[in-house]
Amino acid sequence: MKEEHKEGAHGHVEKYKYGMVIDLDKCTGCGACMVACMTENNVPFRKDESDKLVSTAWMRVFKATNGKSYPDIDVCYFPRPCMHCEGDHGHSPCVSVCPAVATDYDFETGIVSQIPTRCFGCRYCMAACPYHARYFNWWDPVWPDKMEKALSPDVSPRMRGVVEKCTFCFHRFQRARDKAYVEGRREIREDEYQTACTQACPADAITFGDLNNHEHEVYKLKKSPYAFRLLERLGTNPKVYYMSTRSWVRREGDNYLKGEKSK
Repeated sequence: MKEEHKEGAHGHVEKYKYGMVIDLDKCTGCGACMVACMTENNVPFRKDESDKLVSTAWMRVFKATNGKSYPDIDVCYFPRPCMHCEGDHGHSPCVSVCPAVATDYDFETGIVSQIPTRCFGCRYCMAACPYHARYFNWWDPVWPDKMEKALSPDVSPRMRGVVEKCTFCFHRFQRARDKAYVEGRREIREDEYQTACTQACPADAITFGDLNNHEHEVYKLKKSPYAFRLLERLGTNPKVYYMSTRSWVRREGDNYLKGEKSK
């Protein structure tokens, strides 16, 4: 197995660097990734989900167009999980501002963690995140009758007054690591750790794996000339890559202003 072990902040060596590549030319905007994410991670919901200012969705799908009229209009859908920004050697925007260390950068996996029991709801991380990937729990979760029996036992429901976000289904990494340890292996296979949204996508638009591993599909896809990252000019160094053969989609990804030319 060929891997790149890169040294991060404070001399830490990143053994894994998990991330995903989302092919926007394949995405149909069906929302299966959103449903799978909510089910897998016990994401709370309300009877009226129309008010998006107070709703919670770790994975959200946005719609973009090329701004032209029919018949020249073109539509693209952007699934947006947490970007798990690396920033400057692990100093991602949210991690840098959290006074309670309720969010942290895991140098073993490259995943930005979220610890609800440490969070006291100041929401500094929400203000710092340029991707609006964090959500504040305004209410304690209330599940419909008997639905609590369908909750995932691997993820604790969060209380009101805390911030939550996508974790790349980190509990699945822990499960895969334990399985490898029991079997006497030191490495986790690519298919052993996959996020819920990756497995649920009917168009196979989401690819997940170790960005440091040459043999993983994400490593190969991120090298594509059509790959880009959202708001890359901010220097957040996100671990979620997007792909599209359409030039206007790639320009939208970096949010260029009207008349501004890419450098």
